[in-house]
Amino acid sequence: MSSVSESSFRSSSVCLITPGARRTTLRTDDGLSIEAVYEPCTAGAGSAADPVAADAAIVIAHGFTGSADRPAVRRAARVFAQRAAVITFSFRGHGGSGGRSTVGDREVLDLAAAVAWARSLGHRRVVTVGFSMGGSVVLRHGALYTAPDTAAAEEQLPLTVPAHGGRTEAHADAVVAVSAPARWYYRGTAPMRRLHWVVTRPTGRLVGRYGFRTRIDHNEWNPVPLSPVDAVPLIAPAPLLIVHGDKDPYFPLDHPRMLVDAAQGGAELWLERGMGHAENAADENLLTRIADWSVAA
Repeated sequence: MSSVSESSFRSSSVCLITPGARRTTLRTDDGLSIEAVYEPCTAGAGSAADPVAADAAIVIAHGFTGSADRPAVRRAARVFAQRAAVITFSFRGHGGSGGRSTVGDREVLDLAAAVAWARSLGHRRVVTVGFSMGGSVVLRHGALYTAPDTAAAEEQLPLTVPAHGGRTEAHADAVVAVSAPARWYYRGTAPMRRLHWVVTRPTGRLVGRYGFRTRIDHNEWNPVPLSPVDAVPLIAPAPLLIVHGDKDPYFPLDHPRMLVDAAQGGAELWLERGMGHAENAADENLLTRIADWSVAA
C-alpha cells in the first residue's frame, strides 16, 4: 500500500475519479497511518455513468471495535456503492490502522483524512455516514470542519487544524449519524457499562486488544471533546440525518431525540422499528434509504 499524506491532497489538482477500487494508507494531521479503501459507484455499470452518482462519495465511519474489513461495514459499502462512490477506513487502533483508539476524540482527524482523500479523487460532494462511535465522530467532524471559525469551536479542537485548507477540503456536505450517543460517559445500559469497563480498566483494554482486535489508549480525555449534542447545532447549513433503532440496547431513544432537539429544526429523524444497534443491525433496505438520502440531500 502506498502512503499518501493529507497535505499532498491539498497541494494537488483535482484528478479524475478512479475507475476501479483501490486500497491505500492515509496520513492524519497528527501523523498516524490509516488504512482506507475506495470503491467506485456501480450505478450504470456498462452504460453512461449517472452524473449525480459520479459526483458524490459516501465516507463510512464504523463503530467501536469495527474496521474497514468487517462484514457489516463491507455490506454497507456494497449497498452504498449502488448510489455513489464509497470510502471505508479503519479508525486509529482498529484493523490495520496505526495508533490507539481514543474512543471518539482524535478519530475526527481520521475521518478528515478520508474526506480529504475523497475530494482529491474528484468528488465534489462528500457525505459522511457514521455508526455508533462513528456517529459521534461524524457529528463532531461536521461541526468542526463546516461551522464558521467561532471561538467555541476552536477551543474544542483536539489538535490545531492546519490553516492551509483543513476546514474547506475536509468538510462534509451532509452528515448521517446512525445509533449515535447524544452525550459522553453514558452508563445507563448494561452494554455501555461493559464498554466503559473495556475502555477504562487495564484488564478491559487487554480484552479489547486480544478479544476485539482494538488497541485502546489508556489516557483520559484532556480536554473533553465537544459532545455530540453540543456539536449538532454547529453542523448547519449542511443537511443532517439522525437514524436510531427503537430496540437499540446501547442508547435509548432519548439520545436521538436530544440530538434532533439540539439541531433546532436542522435535522431529520428516522426512528426504525425493531432495529438494534449500528451497522450490524442496519438491513439492506435501511442502507439503501440512507444512500438515497445522501445523494439527494
